[in-house]
Amino acid sequence: MAAHRSFARWLGSWRPQSLPYRRSEIIRGALGSLLGLLIGGLAGWLFDVGPAGLPAIVAPMGASAVLLFAAPASPLAQPWPMLGGNIISTLIGVGSARLIGNGTPIGSIAAAAVAVAVAIAVMMALRCLHPPGGACALFAAVGTGAVQQQGFLFAVFPIAVNSLALLVVAAAVNNLTGRAYPHVAAPAPDPGGAGQRLSLQPSEIAAAIRRMDQGLDVLPQDIVALVRDVEDHAVDRRLGRLRVESVMTREVKTVRPTETMYRVRMIMSNDLVKAVPVVDETRQVVGITTIYDLFRLDLVNLDPVRKYMTSPVRTIRGSAPVSELVALMSGEELRHIPVVDEDGRLQGIVSRTELIVVLHRALVEATTGPAGPVADT
Repeated sequence: MAAHRSFARWLGSWRPQSLPYRRSEIIRGALGSLLGLLIGGLAGWLFDVGPAGLPAIVAPMGASAVLLFAAPASPLAQPWPMLGGNIISTLIGVGSARLIGNGTPIGSIAAAAVAVAVAIAVMMALRCLHPPGGACALFAAVGTGAVQQQGFLFAVFPIAVNSLALLVVAAAVNNLTGRAYPHVAAPAPDPGGAGQRLSLQPSEIAAAIRRMDQGLDVLPQDIVALVRDVEDHAVDRRLGRLRVESVMTREVKTVRPTETMYRVRMIMSNDLVKAVPVVDETRQVVGITTIYDLFRLDLVNLDPVRKYMTSPVRTIRGSAPVSELVALMSGEELRHIPVVDEDGRLQGIVSRTELIVVLHRALVEATTGPAGPVADT
């Protein structure tokens, strides 16, 4: 029975994978390859410097176009793999044909097999692995007539001319349609960053890939960025898509910029709060004062609030998800954040105390099940 299940899983792996291609990606892939191959072929036709019968564009460019326009973030599609892989493999193919090929079918087959094998090894060693490079090596090894006459110059024309033209078009099309090319890996995370909730590092990802022995064609930094993005959205899901307005303190004492710091001290003392928002006559938040602003002042300080308040001040809308509040507070080390409505008027305030309560409730629910609704504070 176990063997039957294993065989069924193996058969299931042959099914087409469900890849989430957006319409814009499909259009980019189709139109980009159309332009790239047209311009690459025209470049080969204009710079024809070979014997009669030499093609202006070669078949491996079609495979390169798939990578450049349909998977431009792949390490296999970057400029050095594309140029280096195609040109170096072509040189290897020509050399293999001259050393092994003897004009017989067996000789051609042997030359092609050796060319592709050596090309793969060299591309991997030089960090320029590009699958169409294998096709370039094979094409150069078994080519007859004009290809053999062109010899090692076949790596220049048409291979280098086609590859360079295709690469230029790929850079233009991808960047103009909102896809950065060449691909820039996600920035390395700061191990000591205040907002970091996951200690996953690129070096750990690279080690895991080696342990899996699967040769995944993806950069460790991009995996870290992907996991972090999933983590951010998982926080939102874990918190049940709570909104900030459901955890904020609604009854908030405020001051005007022209009032005195003594007034701020009295509010903090009487209401036992550590932050007082500063608003104008329309309740627009223009600043904030905290208990730390009072440390260096006399007990009775009649200076206006505007002299000591923090301005501009970070705010968050009441309709925002709590996950956004978590990122804001942890990322910028904020202790109090005024909450505003759609028009920017003060709705309430959130402190780390409220946030800790919410996170604790989410943690309890994640491990023991729902514990009831989160009450407004």
